[in-house]
Amino acid sequence: MEERALLRRMCDAAVAAASPDTVVPAHLPAPPPGRTLVIGAGKAAAAMARAVERHWPADKPLGGLVVTRYGHGVGALARIEVVEASHPVPDAAGRDAARRILELARGLSADDLALCLISGGGSALLSLPAPGIELADKQAINRALLRSGAPIGDMNCVRKHLSAIKAGRLAAAAAPAEVVALIISDVPGDDPSVIASGPTAPDPSTLADARAALQRHGVEVPPAAAALLDNPAAETPKPGDPIFARVSNRVIATPQASLEAAAEVARAAGFQPLILGDALEGEAREVGRVMSGIARQVVAHGQPISPPCALISGGETTVTVRGDGRGGRNVEFLLSLAVALDGLPGVFAIACDTDGVDGAEEIAGAIVAPDSLARAAALGIDARARLADNDGHGFFEALGDQVVTGPTLTNVNDFRAILIGR
Repeated sequence: MEERALLRRMCDAAVAAASPDTVVPAHLPAPPPGRTLVIGAGKAAAAMARAVERHWPADKPLGGLVVTRYGHGVGALARIEVVEASHPVPDAAGRDAARRILELARGLSADDLALCLISGGGSALLSLPAPGIELADKQAINRALLRSGAPIGDMNCVRKHLSAIKAGRLAAAAAPAEVVALIISDVPGDDPSVIASGPTAPDPSTLADARAALQRHGVEVPPAAAALLDNPAAETPKPGDPIFARVSNRVIATPQASLEAAAEVARAAGFQPLILGDALEGEAREVGRVMSGIARQVVAHGQPISPPCALISGGETTVTVRGDGRGGRNVEFLLSLAVALDGLPGVFAIACDTDGVDGAEEIAGAIVAPDSLARAAALGIDARARLADNDGHGFFEALGDQVVTGPTLTNVNDFRAILIGR
């Protein structure tokens, strides 16, 4: 169907706009007098490292280590080591890679360059607990925050304050070397201190903020972690700290740029695009209801835009898992949208995570059509019951409407589009 194909092209354009091969080369710094150490973490880290190797002068020293998610590697590189580790819950491979990265950074001189490659997912992948904290403690806290539906800002605030490498501590370890961080943003606002928990950026959040986030989401913490969060000496480096004098954080790909790329595809196909925002947050099912209301207003009154049109948005919603389903914020958004639209003619939608993984599933997202609920009912599937059970993945799997991209090797948050015909 034409609308389905267009939605996929829009999603593909959003991903392509954030491809490391596209965005890394133009932002590479000049080689330093000494050596260049490439370090970093994230779902795009391996592809970013590959782009660095392809465009770095062959006669200039280059080496290092990056860590990416299992399945997001690019094969062996000639000059930069790539390690794979667990996401979203950290594991020993990520911990050990983070320890090695920190040790490499500490060996730099004032003539050297630390080229840091940072992208979404780096917070879990670059997981080196603060002294006195065990990896099992961080894993338990991470799982509890994920299940609580905590927004990414709260999660990263906690992660920063339980880490030996996040919240500017990697940049501090690299001093007195120059530090240039190339960053692919997956967070609302594109703040370097939030992306991957800001390993090269000063941290405006505080220990008190971390304690409040844990309390807000009802997460119990082990005694050692609680003691650390109560210790003023464990506070993170703040803006204005001289350790950041030779640090440059460059955001090279953003959700907004990807939304604009998708908008151009829609426009070329005869659908007037309207970007509703690149930083929409909240419970996925509630965002789905809101979007259905906007779609209905367009159909009934031609407001805030007349059809044919495309309502485009990004950001990162959350799912508070209360049922027995597998969660997944994009499929939960879509299932809620479908239920609220109730088969409204002429309305199609897509929602995908731009890294190719919606939650813990190797599924990017799904597509909704006007006949989605009717086809489900014919299969004996109750859409409302599936939504109540947080089973969006099961719903769209049964319909054959999942979007499977495989690892995209980048990550600029979620992409959502609603097509409304005449």
